[in-house]
This record gives sequence, structure tokens and C-alpha cells, in this order.
Amino acid sequence: MRNAAIAVMVHFMGNMLIFGMGYTSQVVAQRLRALGWTVRGTGSAGDIAFDDRPAVEAALAKATHVMSSVPPSREGGDPVLQTYGKDIAAAWLAWIGYLSSTGVYGDAGGAWVDESAAVGTGRRSARTQADLDWRALSERTRVFRLPGIYGPGRSALDRVAHGKAHRIAIPDQVFSRVHVEDIASGVISGFAGPGGVYNLSDDLPCSQNEVIDEAARLLGVAPPPMQSLEEAQLSPMALAFYAENRRVANGKAKRVLGWKPAFPTYREGLRALRASTRPSMASADPASASIDQR
Repeated sequence: MRNAAIAVMVHFMGNMLIFGMGYTSQVVAQRLRALGWTVRGTGSAGDIAFDDRPAVEAALAKATHVMSSVPPSREGGDPVLQTYGKDIAAAWLAWIGYLSSTGVYGDAGGAWVDESAAVGTGRRSARTQADLDWRALSERTRVFRLPGIYGPGRSALDRVAHGKAHRIAIPDQVFSRVHVEDIASGVISGFAGPGGVYNLSDDLPCSQNEVIDEAARLLGVAPPPMQSLEEAQLSPMALAFYAENRRVANGKAKRVLGWKPAFPTYREGLRALRASTRPSMASADPASASIDQR
């Protein structure tokens, strides 16, 4: 019944307005367009300027679904909610989605966290507030909390190939991750699911070192040397990444939305990426998504 409901929701050829056509949002848009949907969006890869209110209002009037991948501003506050929140809440929409972050859970000391875990204890207070504000906007809202995102042009394969990978000696440190295609399938599965919060992560939280080792093996090169945090001379953003330790549970999305990741672990994900793309061993940095949208 769940799969049938999803099929009906997807194939009625809806109209999606996406705020922030970033790395992940473009994959969602590509999937929906292939199904005959109309997809419009703001951002550098979109067709509407965010500050063009008449154009945004016109697109919103035609939309059946709205999704935002825009994070809070550096000053605090969610730009989309601040500018168009009242319009979105008042619109005749079947579905509202927001791409959040599992960073809202903060450090769990390596323990499992699900959607019932407390939020706001970590470094991402602005993201936590945006997460809560989107949830409060409407009962139609689905908030998707995402861990580390990887996919074409944005994976351990690219970092190893370009000499940008690190292996850090931190015992018992684990992270969760998710393939960008599995995020897209999770969002689409959410069309027929109830409003609420859903973690979209793969089935195998593990150390970043394991992922780097596998990427090096697939590329046929030696992994980077093991280093301490001090030796690695990481950026403040990267250091903050290693300051948190948690395992993200995905059972609710599987149970309620009928979602099943096509890449249940990093092994399947990296193998598929290796088969479809061939990262060249070069000195140039790999392409990355804009920091202002997911």
C-alpha cells in the first residue's frame, strides 16, 4: 500500500518549487523532471532569482510542492522563512520539505540517535532553530535530517584522487553518511508520508578512515598516512566535524515512508561511483557544491 501511494503521488505530475538549487536539490529536480514534473528553483542553478518576489510568488501560486535546501544565514535566521514563510504557509500546497542536518543532534559520544533525540546541544544552534521553525510552519512539513552527503564529484574517491583526504587517529570516532541519490529517493518517498522529521542516512556508521581506505583500494593507490589532529592541520570547519561523534538511525524513514537506500553502506556507494566515474589523479581541487545550499 505504501509503495502504491508513493507511485500515485509521484506520477500525478506535480509542480515543485525549490529554494536553493544546490548539489542535492538538483538530483531531486532531475528525478522529478524525468517523471514529467515541472520543477523551478532559486539559486545559481535555478531559473528564479531569490529576491525577485513577483517571480517567486508566481511560481509559488502554481506549485503543489515546495522544498528548501537553504541553510540559516551567518547572522542567524532562515532566509526563506524570513522572506517567504508566510506565503508558503498560506499557499495551497500538498507538501512542504526542508533539508536539515543531523548536526542538530550534537555530540552523542558515539551513541545512536533517532528523531526523538534532543536537538540544539551541538555547534549548530542556527541550524537547529531553522529545523524547528520549519517544523512549526505547517503540519504539511517534512524535515529531512541529513548526515555527510556524498555522490558524483563529491566523495572520498575525489578527495583521495586529488590528495585532499585525511586519516585521523581518533579511536572509536564514527560518522554517518548518505548517498545523494538516496536522499532524492527519501524525499520522494516522503510525498506520501505524514509530516514530521526523518533521518536519511545509510545503514553503516563508521570511521572516516574506513571510507578513505576503501576509496584508496578502489583507486589502486596507497591511503594517506595516519595523522593526529595536530599533524593534519585541519581547517576550523574540519576540526568541528571531528568534535562530534554519533550514529544516526534511519529506521523511521524505512518504516513510515517505505524508504530503502540503494546504497546501504559506503562500500556499495563508492563501488557504484567508481564504476560510473573515473576520478583523475590530479592536483586541482574536485568540484564542490555551494556552501549556501545543500
